[in-house]
Amino acid sequence: MTVNPTEKNASSAAEATRRVVQEFFTARAAEDTERLVALFADEVDWQLAENPAVPWIRPRSTAAECAAQFGELAAHTVPEDARASIDTFLVDGTDAVLMGHLAGTVRATGKSFEGPYALRVTVEEGRIVRFHLYENSVSIAEACTPS
Repeated sequence: MTVNPTEKNASSAAEATRRVVQEFFTARAAEDTERLVALFADEVDWQLAENPAVPWIRPRSTAAECAAQFGELAAHTVPEDARASIDTFLVDGTDAVLMGHLAGTVRATGKSFEGPYALRVTVEEGRIVRFHLYENSVSIAEACTPS
């Protein structure tokens, strides 16, 4: 059986993408900011719906800013209440799409949030160049708003 070089390159890109995304989640779970900075490209196409009520959601574009988001999230939420599942993990070349469910509790208000999410990640040359997260921002904003 002969393998088309284009198929082999796509397969290699997909394997590299899957590996980097898995490394991202491992570093994220370990709260390894240094490793997260190394996984993000110098300039990142970051998209997370801006929400003035949510202190950890703001525009970002550098590797350090993107990696810092996860520490900010941890500082504002109750770690033992944080939950996230990955129900779907699709990879096509340099792009990965993950879907699942997340939940947590905001430390300042004691209110919980939850909902589905979708995450699109693009990996080039072993680093994350695109990070677009779509989540239940209404639930998160409500949890951040004092009663």
